[in-house]
Amino acid sequence: MGQEPVGEIHHDRSGIVFRPGLEGVPVTQSAICDIDGLQGSLTYRGYPVEDLAAHSTFLETTYLLIWGDLPSPRQLRDFEAEVQMHRRVSFRVRDMMKCFPATGHPMDALQSSAASLGLFYSRRAIDNPKYVYEAVVRLIAKIPTMVAAFKLIRKGQDPIQPRDDLAYSANFLYMLTEREPDPLAARIFDRCLILHAEHSLNASTFSARVTASTLTDPYAVVASAVGTLAGPLHGGANEDVLAMLEEIGSPERAGEYLDEAIASKRKIMGFGHREYRVKDPRAVILQGLAEELFARFGKDEMYDVARALEHEAAERLGPKGIYPNVDFYSGLVYRKLGIPRDLFTPVFAISRVAGWLAHWREQLGANRIFRPSQIYTGAQARNWIPGEDRPPSAGA
Repeated sequence: MGQEPVGEIHHDRSGIVFRPGLEGVPVTQSAICDIDGLQGSLTYRGYPVEDLAAHSTFLETTYLLIWGDLPSPRQLRDFEAEVQMHRRVSFRVRDMMKCFPATGHPMDALQSSAASLGLFYSRRAIDNPKYVYEAVVRLIAKIPTMVAAFKLIRKGQDPIQPRDDLAYSANFLYMLTEREPDPLAARIFDRCLILHAEHSLNASTFSARVTASTLTDPYAVVASAVGTLAGPLHGGANEDVLAMLEEIGSPERAGEYLDEAIASKRKIMGFGHREYRVKDPRAVILQGLAEELFARFGKDEMYDVARALEHEAAERLGPKGIYPNVDFYSGLVYRKLGIPRDLFTPVFAISRVAGWLAHWREQLGANRIFRPSQIYTGAQARNWIPGEDRPPSAGA
């Protein structure tokens, strides 16, 4: 995603401040994630993301995010076993997905599929801890299966069934690529999921909290968040980064491309972030993961272009606090793992379900339905005009 402008501040006649996009306006209190954009630090429940990426697993991190503490070995084994048991989806969901147009975007398929789970499992029993736990398990377990299933269904093939002998990330790559992944590839993908699992109150997480505040079921909460993530201003930037690197073509053209983009005020994909004024700590880790993959499976020629662009941007954009964000290197990692480009955002969703569900539970803990105010900018009192006397509408 590119650097986002700070919205103008307006006042209504009563003096109420209006900030477009709620820029800088606190709307909730949360103990889940903390970001220090000046220092470039990101913590989940107090744990630095670097430590979690190095030592944890995605499911352990998921447990931490949702329930607040790292699980004991027994709790983790039980959670992993429950998720493994619920990976499969109903044949009715698969049959529904077969009716989706093959040209449909995977994010639209995922939103519809996630919402459909509510038809099978929703009881709106959100005050029941057992229901909450089971809902968490089902969503964490089934979302990857649905993403992988649509990838094959849209090509007219039957989806690959999950394998109980494979861990969470290895199983997803197996269902997606139809072959058992190299252990290094599976571990790197698991670390990618950790890095994308949570990031405070971004657009999709805010959508999740607003939906949760109505006390609807968690399947609707996740479907709402997926729909928000599908928008081009939120998800999909790593796809655009790859397109940009391919347009640049060679490291030698990086400076020229950057100068042209700055001169024409064109967004430079993968640079800038609403929170960070230094290099995104997730981008630092992802760059290292990319190098691990390339050392094992061969280099992606676009990586040299990316490094050259980052070097050139450090001189031109660094003084403005614009550095690579999480999307800059993640696309290169996903491509090397064999993930199709239009599945990059659904893969992001697989990971972010953990964060969305953490915010869902937190919202329920001290709930008040979101009902912000507005500043009216329309017409004042108008007199009724009979139809035969009305001029043509300007909006027609």
